[in-house]
Amino acid sequence: MIKSISILSRHPHLSHDEFIHLWEHEHAPLAKEVPHLLRYVLSPVQSQFERSDVTSHGIEVDGVAELWYESHETMQLAAQSPQMKTLRAHGAQIIGRITNCLSQEIEIIPSPLHHRTEANIKR
Repeated sequence: MIKSISILSRHPHLSHDEFIHLWEHEHAPLAKEVPHLLRYVLSPVQSQFERSDVTSHGIEVDGVAELWYESHETMQLAAQSPQMKTLRAHGAQIIGRITNCLSQEIEIIPSPLHHRTEANIKR
């Protein structure tokens, strides 16, 4: 499983609340049409805080998006699709700054939902 994580800051012409509304109600529905995209998760930032023991990046973040793919190959196929081009074109209208990262999860503490599912299977 490959996950693309995007750290987003809103376009300067939008307030945080406007950005979140457009991101959830206009942008996110477009993601449902992208082929090979297995999961799309929005995490709107409610507040930011700093730690006294680690230096902050010093950027204002409005949200974090996760796009999940089966493999690098399916991610490339999705990226080449007209639906992804539409999604990115819309994103360029509401996103002011973005940092993209590719990752693979290393699960340390499993999701409680995962445990419940396994427990039901064992019954």
